[in-house]
Amino acid sequence: MLKIENHIGKIIISEKYISQLVESVVTRCFGVADVCHTSTFHTAFSAITGKSFEKYKGVRILVNKSNDLIINLHIKVTFGTNIGSVVNSITHKVGYTVEEATGMKVSKINVYVDGMNG
Repeated sequence: MLKIENHIGKIIISEKYISQLVESVVTRCFGVADVCHTSTFHTAFSAITGKSFEKYKGVRILVNKSNDLIINLHIKVTFGTNIGSVVNSITHKVGYTVEEATGMKVSKINVYVDGMNG
């Protein structure tokens, strides 16, 4: 749960909402093939059991000491796309969308390209 407190009152935003918002924005960006799991354990567990860790599927939301968001993304890109352009596009779109939807400042977006799809 992320809390924002201002002169109007308290606003509580769930981490799941922000994660789903980010995943939705990322999957609509050109050149993105998929959002990956954030760790090899989650990937192995999903492959063995058929169940997935939806909470950690490619998006991690962290809050720093000044209550700014840090977003970590794990993605797969389509083969032949310019990875730098895809990452720049994701960074701008995710930052703008999250700040507009939540009112919280996004201080950093880390994009990890974990693979390519043909």
